[in-house]
Amino acid sequence: MRAGERAYATLLDEIQTGALAPGTVLGEVEQSTRLGVSRTPLREALRRLASDGLVAQASPRVTVVAGIDADDIRALFELRRALETQAARSATVRGDGRLFTALAGEFAAVDTADADAYYSLIARFDVRIDDAVANPYLSAALRSVRTHLVRVRRMARDNPLRLSASAGEHELIARAIGAGDPELAAHATHVHLHNALTTILEALTEDPS
Repeated sequence: MRAGERAYATLLDEIQTGALAPGTVLGEVEQSTRLGVSRTPLREALRRLASDGLVAQASPRVTVVAGIDADDIRALFELRRALETQAARSATVRGDGRLFTALAGEFAAVDTADADAYYSLIARFDVRIDDAVANPYLSAALRSVRTHLVRVRRMARDNPLRLSASAGEHELIARAIGAGDPELAAHATHVHLHNALTTILEALTEDPS
């Protein structure tokens, strides 16, 4: 992996997991030393993160981790709703229903107490959706949204009731796609996103930090 790719991957993970909190200053000298790269690949990594919307320029020489508030989350879910409901419809029409029926069975059996395993299953579901829609533009837009979703999903990780409900919602989406019912798949996706947004906004209200 090139130095710039390595720096980007490390910083992306740290921002998404919260190790680098919103507002953290990313000084070039400090980060270059910490990551073991020169300043040129670090700048490349910071440019990519800025393009992702994950860092921002507080001043011409100061880069900080971008914040994310309730308005940002609502805007993100507005876009997510449009993209994911269309993706569910397209996957139903173009995808292999047997693959989604199998995934529905996995969602029914998954132990949501193991959040990492659950989100690994979500990632595989996302890959199946991307493969099924066969639309590189839609998939690219979804990948961009998912980059930010990793940050906001952390707000629901410690809510076992929400994770259990989410597994049931994904099971219904996958079963609808597997059964070839595009409108049910889209509706189930809409309900899932409504519930996810509500939970995240409630968590943000309880812990405004």
